[in-house]
Amino acid sequence: MDFEFTDEQNMLRESVRKMMDKLATPEYIRRLDREQAYPNELYDQWVEMGLLRMPFPEGLGGLGGNVIDMVVLSQELAYKSFDFFTAYGGSVFCGLNVARKGSEEQKRYWIPKLLSGEIKMSVSMSEPDAGSDIGAMRTTAVRDGDHWVINGQKVWATGAGAKNNVINVYVKTDPKAHYRKGMSLFLVDNDTPGLKLRKLDMLGRRCVGTYEIFFDNVRVPADRLVGGENNGWECVLAGLQIERITSTAGHCGGAQAAVDLALQYAKDRKQFGRPIGTFQAIGHMLADMQTEVEAARALMLRAAWKLSTGKDALKEISMAKLFASETYVKIANQGMQIFGAYGYNMEFDMQRHFRDARSTTIGAGTSQIQRNLIAGLMGIKVQ
Repeated sequence: MDFEFTDEQNMLRESVRKMMDKLATPEYIRRLDREQAYPNELYDQWVEMGLLRMPFPEGLGGLGGNVIDMVVLSQELAYKSFDFFTAYGGSVFCGLNVARKGSEEQKRYWIPKLLSGEIKMSVSMSEPDAGSDIGAMRTTAVRDGDHWVINGQKVWATGAGAKNNVINVYVKTDPKAHYRKGMSLFLVDNDTPGLKLRKLDMLGRRCVGTYEIFFDNVRVPADRLVGGENNGWECVLAGLQIERITSTAGHCGGAQAAVDLALQYAKDRKQFGRPIGTFQAIGHMLADMQTEVEAARALMLRAAWKLSTGKDALKEISMAKLFASETYVKIANQGMQIFGAYGYNMEFDMQRHFRDARSTTIGAGTSQIQRNLIAGLMGIKVQ
């Protein structure tokens, strides 16, 4: 396994980093966090640079990039804010599901709109009583002529309220069947009559927005069904591994940013006549922090490499996701300690990493779910 990136990947990393440094300034990020405002300017720039095209096949207007390209890109976006990665990933991964499971007509209609920035996409699966237990899903869709009628409630829907957003919503279409046989995927415009969004006041990741969604006899044309009736579980599985590994890359990017902030502060901050980083207690803490980020990155890259070869990498991805998300939480916590009272102040950025990191061990599969998966792949059935 070669850990060296290609010249093209290094150019991608540098061009994205340069763009993010220019637009995603600390002042801009703080304003978005404070005002809970969507990063429209950044998203438009991603579209202009062709970043949304990266993983799509050339035949659909994409660049034909692979999973290594995606983890390079994800680290750079999340380095500024993990929430930026969620804005990018929401559209890209939902679009990839249409590319994999949609009809030819759906691909020709939806993918150009997504890649041009005309629409955004987000996913909605969780419900008040159905988080890790997806089988407890209660939102339903019932066929009515040329339409489906959706009723129910969703929650924790990241980015659902973005302008021109199309929600990729998973619902039960056969309530009597097991969820793997009775769930379907629909594309629903977020301004459809009967659909109500309530923006939630979250601790972290505040700029993209997290929503509760209510469906009251929401009528959706039959051609908004992706993958066929009762085939929603296949849509979930189709993109699971690449979604989790790119999310893991985002955890690594965010954790590295927290280390870099703490390191610079430890060089600048003086106590007892010298920089605090020269005290062994702080210097060793920083050394451990960087070591753990490198370990998380190595796990992530190994899993990405295996996936890029076409092999099943679920165990490696689950281990990487588990370790990297928990590392980000730990690093942000240690960064807060190094910053002292300044870390607790909203004018400094470490507190945002402390808040944002806490979501990473919950979203895209909790740490407990990852441990269940890993144990199961080791041959142990946990209860």
